[in-house]
Amino acid sequence: MSSVVAVPVRQRSALTLIVAGVLWGTGGLAGSILAARADLHPFSVAAYRLLIGGACVVLFLALSGGLRGFRCTRPVVRRLGVAGALLGMFQACYFAAVALSSVSIATMTTIGSVPVFVAFASAVRDRRLPGTATVVSIGAAIAGLVLLRWSPDGTGGGWRLAGGVAFALLAGGGFATLTLATRRPVEGLDPVRTTAFGLLVGGLLLLPVALWFGMALPSRFDVLAVALYLGLVPTAVAYGAYFRGLRDAQPVLAALSALLEPLTAALLSAALLGERLGVPGWCGAALLVSALAVSYWRR
Repeated sequence: MSSVVAVPVRQRSALTLIVAGVLWGTGGLAGSILAARADLHPFSVAAYRLLIGGACVVLFLALSGGLRGFRCTRPVVRRLGVAGALLGMFQACYFAAVALSSVSIATMTTIGSVPVFVAFASAVRDRRLPGTATVVSIGAAIAGLVLLRWSPDGTGGGWRLAGGVAFALLAGGGFATLTLATRRPVEGLDPVRTTAFGLLVGGLLLLPVALWFGMALPSRFDVLAVALYLGLVPTAVAYGAYFRGLRDAQPVLAALSALLEPLTAALLSAALLGERLGVPGWCGAALLVSALAVSYWRR
């Protein structure tokens, strides 16, 4: 009976992680549109993303009665503080990596390093080397990401490139830590509450820097609609799905699901902006999908 129940649970967890990865992929396009139309610094876009996303989920909880009986116990405060700090760190380090190197290198290094960090931390925790399927899926994922996102033109060099890679690795380490630290449940916290208050804490931590760079939004429908979409869909809904999927999924599979973000962004750019992937790009996309399949079906 337990095996019969476990399969649907695993399928639901994998589905929610896939949804999270795909929705994250729309966030890059929405964030770039918001930055261009509102003339915002990337840190300000990140702060708006977290604050609007957190506010939307808190409003949903208030209207649906999800805040009833909520208590700020010490474990709850500790979990929300950790989640918020890691979310803020991930956003800040990623955008710093973009500013110092390029979007392609920052995304490739950040997202590609996450499953490696998670697999290494899991091996140290369990005192056991990763399985062959895990190593193969991670290797295929990194190779696919390189083929999909690598664009050496205009990346600069020297200390700027080194600094960009360093910040990207910090961002990847922060997201890997978030994956591992929030996997175990805390009494009084469900995925929706973790999403709501974790995003708010992360946004508040970024707020001083964002205010320094400026956060003025033009009172135009298109700008406000993009800001709302950025906070609601690829942030509130995506992180809610991710935290829910973490409860019953393997950490490496959860980390690999983040690879759907650059894949979705690349496909959207090809469909909406007329960018061509080429043969290497499509091969990279196939490798990313294969890596997820191997990670899901392994024993």
